[in-house]
Amino acid sequence: MEILGFLINGTLVFATALIFAALGGLIAERSGVINLGLEGFMVSGAFSSAVTAYYAEQAGLGAAAPWLGCLAALVFTVIFSGIHVIASVRFKANQVISGIVVNMLAASSTFFMVKLLFDGAADTPVITNVFHRIHIPWLSDIPFLGKALFQTYPTTYIAFILVIIVYYVMFKTPLGLRMRAVGEHPGAADTAGVNVNRLRAWSVMVGGSIAALGGATIALTANSSFAFNTISGQGYIALAAVIFGRWHPVGAMGAALFFGFAQALKDQVQLYEFARAIPTEVFYMLPYVLTLIALIFTVGKGSSPAALGQPYEPGKR
Repeated sequence: MEILGFLINGTLVFATALIFAALGGLIAERSGVINLGLEGFMVSGAFSSAVTAYYAEQAGLGAAAPWLGCLAALVFTVIFSGIHVIASVRFKANQVISGIVVNMLAASSTFFMVKLLFDGAADTPVITNVFHRIHIPWLSDIPFLGKALFQTYPTTYIAFILVIIVYYVMFKTPLGLRMRAVGEHPGAADTAGVNVNRLRAWSVMVGGSIAALGGATIALTANSSFAFNTISGQGYIALAAVIFGRWHPVGAMGAALFFGFAQALKDQVQLYEFARAIPTEVFYMLPYVLTLIALIFTVGKGSSPAALGQPYEPGKR
């Protein structure tokens, strides 16, 4: 039972960053813009949050450092999401290529800036004031489930609250209706008076900042620093979660939990005696293999937005 508790708790921890990134990708794609740049947004968020938290810590801000790091991730990533907007929405470039460029630019520029800021070091110094697990009173005392569900990082609770908020906005408000309309039938939305490209631009920008919180979560919890390989493909797994979850906030959350479980399982399985005879690389590839398997069974069966990936010319019907 104890192992199962650790597995559940580990699933929540690993899924948190994926939930943030998947929600960010979902917001952009629901508006009709392919968001392959999730990896770059997460890298940007991890870098800016770690650097900001480190300097905030040096300035004596203590416990406020990780929260300032998250705020920096939200703001700094606008640079990269803005590039994606300019290329794919303003100039109507191929959205897949634009996303790949964002990923490459974020990875290379943040690595260069780390070397520039920290005297040639390959990673940031270790941050002492990071997010720590919090125990929710009374709930954390529940046998078994208390330690599994209610003793985790504050970012985990924020991620699940954000799922509810995104669901409500997307399906219960006029803004969400317009967002879905420009992703399904932009011509009809334009006729109704919606500025299609402006709404798409804002969706990509907001989605990029939310995805950046996924990178910040990784840097400010388990890692306590930023390095070139901090994200290691998590953005692509988040994109798979969007597809696996059928472009729905709750579905994306479920997919993120599934992939988070795969990562938690990787850590737990290695504790057993039989695992010593298996190369470590096999366990590290497990989450990515499950991602590929999930995509094989879901691609072509989901209901993606009808206008996804299609640039829009104002006045077109």
